[in-house]
Amino acid sequence: MMKYTKENPLRVMTLFSGYDSQCLALDRLKALYPAFDYELVAWCEIDAAAIRAHDALYPQWAGRNIGDIAKADAKTLPDCDLVTWSFPCTDISVAGRQAGFSKDSGTRSSLAWETIRIFREKRPKYLLMENVKALVQRKFIKDFNLLQGELEKMGYANFARVLNANDYGVPQNRERVFMVSILRTERDPEPLYYFPAPFPLERRLKDVLEEKVDEKYYLSDKMLEYFERVNDDKSHGHNFKPTDGGATAFTIRTAPGQRVDDNFIYDNQHPAKPRA
Repeated sequence: MMKYTKENPLRVMTLFSGYDSQCLALDRLKALYPAFDYELVAWCEIDAAAIRAHDALYPQWAGRNIGDIAKADAKTLPDCDLVTWSFPCTDISVAGRQAGFSKDSGTRSSLAWETIRIFREKRPKYLLMENVKALVQRKFIKDFNLLQGELEKMGYANFARVLNANDYGVPQNRERVFMVSILRTERDPEPLYYFPAPFPLERRLKDVLEEKVDEKYYLSDKMLEYFERVNDDKSHGHNFKPTDGGATAFTIRTAPGQRVDDNFIYDNQHPAKPRA
């Protein structure tokens, strides 16, 4: 396997970049392995707030945003070794309307298909995708398999699995689909990839919270009264059971009737008032 160093950095392109948590992860990798280095040769984002956050984190790469992926000319994009493509989950997630992501649907999630023409042109060695668990459920698995099939036609070996954040040191129950795709070559005709093994969770929610927070994050007396009043009425979907932070956090849901409110905790600043 090629070594990526300061003299020969890993060339990275992030699609649907957001503020680029992918680069933040690569920064952690650099801290662990000082000989490793990478360069963000291009990124792709249209949301104004996300772009501002990205430019604040990585001002040295502010001029490399290719903008709207649907308008990007694949031929003019720089060569790269790794592409991350966590395409919009908006029309797949149970928190949305689940309109789907079939190729000609025109949904935001169907932008996943725009990546295919980029991969076909650039043929990066590695691809990394992350999305919501619903992607592999019955309603969407056919389209996900079609997407994988396009990658296989290009010569990629795909490795997909549902991973939960609380199996990897994060005190949150957050299941996501990850897929690593590796381009087959003459030297490596059948590449292999093994997902990291889970390990016991030692941290809890209280271990990652700030000690001093703004008053706006505490529940008002009016909101407390409301939660206490409807807590036993299951039709509201509420489950108001504040903790001391010794548990793990839920992934917050926004779909009607699926709201879980167990991410409220008591703390020392206001012992009688939970905060989010």
